[in-house]
Amino acid sequence: MDKFEILKKLPTPCYVIDEEALLRNLKILQSVEKNAGCHILLAQKAFSSYCTYPLISEYISGTTASGIFEAKLAREEMGNRQVHVFSPAYKDEDFDELLKICDHIVFNSFSQWKHFRQKALQHPEIEFGLRINPEYSEIETDIYNPCFANSRLGITLENFEENELDGISGLHFHTMCEQGAETLERTIVHIEEKFGKYLHRMKWLNFGGGHHITKPDYNVEKLISIVRHMKEKYKLDIYIEPGEAVAIDAGFLVSTVLDLTKNGMNLGILDTSAACHMPDVLEMPYRPFIIGSELPDILPYTYRFGGPTCLAGDIIGDYSFDHKLAIGEKLIFTDMAMYSIVKNNTFNGMPLPSIYLLKADGNTVLVKKFGYEDFKSRL
Repeated sequence: MDKFEILKKLPTPCYVIDEEALLRNLKILQSVEKNAGCHILLAQKAFSSYCTYPLISEYISGTTASGIFEAKLAREEMGNRQVHVFSPAYKDEDFDELLKICDHIVFNSFSQWKHFRQKALQHPEIEFGLRINPEYSEIETDIYNPCFANSRLGITLENFEENELDGISGLHFHTMCEQGAETLERTIVHIEEKFGKYLHRMKWLNFGGGHHITKPDYNVEKLISIVRHMKEKYKLDIYIEPGEAVAIDAGFLVSTVLDLTKNGMNLGILDTSAACHMPDVLEMPYRPFIIGSELPDILPYTYRFGGPTCLAGDIIGDYSFDHKLAIGEKLIFTDMAMYSIVKNNTFNGMPLPSIYLLKADGNTVLVKKFGYEDFKSRL
């Protein structure tokens, strides 16, 4: 049976993680690890469906976390793979827990490093790092740009305290968002110009996330060349923390048409909400693709889709089809593994979509089904 026919038989709304697509991404990342001699970590902030962690652990070095909960999840579900963590600031009680489960802990400021240094130095098995801000980024949207003016993320050269590096074994930068190796190449110039003299004192450098390594047009050879350059020049271990590259095109969101109306154009109400189930549609913003659709007015029948919440702006987008849609028809949104399940919510009492795993053999496995108690328990 065709993959999409399988998905249309599932109760909606539901996310479906595509194991075959995930494997494709993981094999590419594994080859980068091998050929570049670097370590690749899953950024759990983008994708943390831990039912796939045993599979992921077979291909890459581990995970990176944004705080205590993600770090615990990685340690519990990823076996003996590496667990790294970065947060703009740590609570004292969380830091005590992180010392028990993490391999690398990265600080956002020298004040945080000084605050926790005494405890940190009692754990020689853990490596500690600092996040730097090269004050260079090619991200145009400020909400996703860690280097925009007055950013709270990372230490600028002006604020770098070179006499406080005892106990620090690495530096970390994160300046990219869904970008290519060419952007990284231009960024590295600024890293070297501003912080190169400190890299000679380090054991490792973390390139952060935002690398679109598994996109078809990504220049993998250039990435490998950049990694090798930094390894050889500064005698460093290199870490890369992609989230998108692990989960890109590895998931779907299946929805049902609940109603069809008109107000100047054809309108469709789905059992899927942009605000609740794919919030990046409104935050980025971006227009997710629906299987069998085109841009508006390309095919004979154009519809504007929205969710069943009270939010007037809960609009997914405009799509055209070669046929009139029917109430009860199933629609399949693509690229719904990343920044969807991890960010969804129950605004308006909207049910959370179930999560399925589509196995490489074509079978579907129900991972989690949510109900009223999941909504109530959050309140």
